[in-house]
Amino acid sequence: MQILDGKIVSQSVKDQLKTKTDALKAAGKKLPHLAAILIGNNGASETYVASKVKTCEEIGFKSTLLRLEESVSEAELFAAIEKLNNDNDVDGILVQLPLPKHIDEEKIISLIHPDKDVDGFSPVSIGKLVQGMPTFIPATPYGIMLMLEHYEIETSSKHAVVIGRSNIVGRPMSILLSQNSNPGNCTVTVCHSRTNNLKEICLQADIIVAALGKPGFLKADMVKEGAVVIDVGITRVADATKKTGFAIKGDVDFAEVAPKCSYITPVPGGVGLMTIGALMMNTYNACENKK
Repeated sequence: MQILDGKIVSQSVKDQLKTKTDALKAAGKKLPHLAAILIGNNGASETYVASKVKTCEEIGFKSTLLRLEESVSEAELFAAIEKLNNDNDVDGILVQLPLPKHIDEEKIISLIHPDKDVDGFSPVSIGKLVQGMPTFIPATPYGIMLMLEHYEIETSSKHAVVIGRSNIVGRPMSILLSQNSNPGNCTVTVCHSRTNNLKEICLQADIIVAALGKPGFLKADMVKEGAVVIDVGITRVADATKKTGFAIKGDVDFAEVAPKCSYITPVPGGVGLMTIGALMMNTYNACENKK
């Protein structure tokens, strides 16, 4: 069993991007610029955005953080996004999710200009992904593909089972794994809450991507020997033994499942770190696309 270490792979991605950004700076060219909008004071969102801003600093990107009150109106948020859309120096825009209940998430995502949609969530980006056209790939699935590539994991002709059908992870992940590419060329089964015989389906899988948000859901009796298991779950579970009062748990029962795997991602330290690396790749590409 080998651990798929997100720290190692994300650092490799950041090192590559820093080298490229240093070259841009030395040549007096424009540096990639990521703008993030953070609404309210959600603890997890604060942590995620702070990590993104810190990573921008590490690799030499410019970053802008726009903070808005929880009570912000849709019209005010529209105006903030439109201003960033029209700012030629800004290459990538992300609106940190989740949004307050009074704001229409789909409408907000659609407002971001497709050329700056570095989260890869807009209908334009997803449509291009489905058609196999160059586009911004949602950061978590993109990060997983970068990890599979880094560890040279064979995916061609393998049976991949994706548990979860969200627009952020499950659906784009299934498209990427089935594409005629490397990594890719899998036969993909997408499972969800209404899937019958989920255990039997998982036992057929060479690769399992667990992305349903239920801590410890995937058990050892659902995984065949030698499978590759990718855990996308990241749920805060109350834990009095921790200083923070909570522990981060994945969708896989790691202690039980790991001994059966050829490769497995830990939580934390796996896919989550890759998500930020992939976001930075999208931002660099957005900057390059302007040339």
